[in-house]
Amino acid sequence: MTASHRPGSPDHPAPAGSLDSTAQLMTRITAQLSSQLGHLAPGGLRRRPRPRSLSRPAAPRPPTLVAVAHGSRDPQALRTVTALVDRVRALRPDLPVRLGHVELNHPLLADTLAALHGEAVLVPLLLGRGYHIKRDLPDAAAAAPHLSVRVAAPLGPHPLLAEALHARLAEAGWTPGRTPGEAPGRTPGEAPGGLSAAGVVLAAAGSRDRDSAADTARTAALLSARLGGVPVLPGYASGTGPTVAEAVRALTGRGRRRIAVASYFAAPGRFAAQCAAAAPGIAAAPLGDHAAVARLVVHRYEEALASAPMSHPAVTVGV
Repeated sequence: MTASHRPGSPDHPAPAGSLDSTAQLMTRITAQLSSQLGHLAPGGLRRRPRPRSLSRPAAPRPPTLVAVAHGSRDPQALRTVTALVDRVRALRPDLPVRLGHVELNHPLLADTLAALHGEAVLVPLLLGRGYHIKRDLPDAAAAAPHLSVRVAAPLGPHPLLAEALHARLAEAGWTPGRTPGEAPGRTPGEAPGGLSAAGVVLAAAGSRDRDSAADTARTAALLSARLGGVPVLPGYASGTGPTVAEAVRALTGRGRRRIAVASYFAAPGRFAAQCAAAAPGIAAAPLGDHAAVARLVVHRYEEALASAPMSHPAVTVGV
């Protein structure tokens, strides 16, 4: 009897390539299943295709804040304004902040502007409207045609300056309250409400510009309100207004016996020292790098940006 033989047995081998074809088929099926399963989230839901990554455009660079100091031969002045600029950087680390001087110190404003590109806001470390605000800074901006520049308002008058002036008086040891052992009676012209016969002279640089004098007078009123009604009179190192010594005599004539001098200067210098020497008693330090002044610098910058689009090569704001 002849034995039956099956294909694939040793006597009847499978056709060449059949096993390879089966293996290749299984490989393709496995790959397709894996691909389909990869689109399923846990729970059997089909995954949404991932969007292609889109490169986001870089955020626009904010305009450079250029703090503009006057400049002084006193070496403490540069150290002081540098410390103030450092405080501003700490408040707004997102901003590029630079320093420039009108005169006497480096970097000069013209050099600072020459090194910049794009947009800039000049924030004067000056305390009122005067020649530098009205002429020097707009001229400097116009001399930098490669930039779009705004000139912000001067720092003063503003309540933040009154805050800083008050703090400097307190640091010097002055208080508007009655000193220990002082008689409780009021002298003629003394303010009511338990305040002693105190008065303050707001010592400022001075200017022939009426707007500058009006700004200083406004700051004196703000400081008086901050001190609870203690009279504050401006006294000037130059210009046409009363000197510090004359302001002291005016307060003395009104019955004020405890008179201090508040230094309405951004930094130490010749005028600040001259005014302090005329004080009959306590003389406070200049505004310097007080935290309130740093906040005001940032405020003036933001105020200038909010005022109008930067479309003109040189725009003066708030003057």
